[in-house]
Amino acid sequence: MRLKTSLLIAVSILVGVVLDMIYISNATSYLSDDSKTCMNCHVMGPHYATWQHSAHKEVTNCNSCHVPHDNIVNTYYFKAQDGLRHSTIFTMRTEPQSIKLSEGAIDVVQNNCIRCHENLVQSLEDKTLTSTPTSHGYGKYCWDCHRETPHGAVRSLSATPNAIIPVNESIIPEWITKKLNEEKK
Repeated sequence: MRLKTSLLIAVSILVGVVLDMIYISNATSYLSDDSKTCMNCHVMGPHYATWQHSAHKEVTNCNSCHVPHDNIVNTYYFKAQDGLRHSTIFTMRTEPQSIKLSEGAIDVVQNNCIRCHENLVQSLEDKTLTSTPTSHGYGKYCWDCHRETPHGAVRSLSATPNAIIPVNESIIPEWITKKLNEEKK
């Protein structure tokens, strides 16, 4: 009986911690395609701001370019895998000054460029475009020529210091905020 009670308490604590982490990290927002979701991480500010001032803003969101669209399972698998990688990097504070595409994301972005601009790149595809890295100097990624699309020329944390970016809702429950404000008075 004591073992069952101890196990129940341990499982309850674990479930509570997991639910709290889901709430604090705003994890359910990652199921959407809203670009403001990327702002859950403060280091994405320059990327959001530069995308917001690009021509792509009118027709895309972050997931349009950075997530595969071949099937729903692959889409959410990639989002989960990449999200876990990002959350580990940002939690451990090991993010670089200038964020670059990971190896896994390179093909995804390239394939999405081609998917959206298929009518424009059809004649180039067999001659210049590639969806795999080449070491022989032939074949190019779209951003080899269109480097400033859609994020601009400079994308470091200090590139857009005065950019107006959305502020996410506080993760602190309203009743705690009210209680703290009452205690200050």
